[in-house]
Amino acid sequence: MKIKIAPSILSADFSCLGDELGRMEKAGADLFHVDIMDGHFVPNITIGPAVVSFMRKATKLPLDVHLMIENPQEFIDPFVYAGSDMITMHAEAISLNEFKRAVVKLRKKGIKAGISLNPPTPAKMLLRYLPYSDLILVMSVNPGFGGQKFIPSALPKIAYLRSKFSGDIAVDGGVNDQVSRLLIKSGANILVSGSYLFKSSRPKITMEMMRNAGK
Repeated sequence: MKIKIAPSILSADFSCLGDELGRMEKAGADLFHVDIMDGHFVPNITIGPAVVSFMRKATKLPLDVHLMIENPQEFIDPFVYAGSDMITMHAEAISLNEFKRAVVKLRKKGIKAGISLNPPTPAKMLLRYLPYSDLILVMSVNPGFGGQKFIPSALPKIAYLRSKFSGDIAVDGGVNDQVSRLLIKSGANILVSGSYLFKSSRPKITMEMMRNAGK
């Protein structure tokens, strides 16, 4: 599968977000990862639909909106209208039936649906969600803050889920070029990275190193 690079805007400079998006797009990004946090499901608060709407005007790249919030099914519509291309929800925060109903709503709008899990959550918990999912997102840090160190226990999860799922598998947390090699080998094909990319003075080279790490 094609290896895709998804800069996580959590680490961007929001005082010049449009420029930051353009810099990553020019460097070869395939999509943008947008973390939405509510201060309840995770111990941080980030952004809402208004910023996603601005991003939609500033870039043509797909926007994967990651809802790290309680009751994500209740907040889908505002992010749909803001211009999301994919909405990813957490299995810890949404029941299977709620997820299935959300997927029906999203697909009517031409939007993909993703399912995610946190580091302590067993990979088997996702099995019931897979038939309805376009993407799996494996968290390789405890969600809430950027710049954390990669948790190696994510690797067997990725390998297990790849054996069950033929779609996109993304990984978010502590991803750099060295970690990318392990992720690609385990079966991931979307590498989400925040501070490693946005702090790079040569993001194009950094992305190429990540993308080619599995070769």
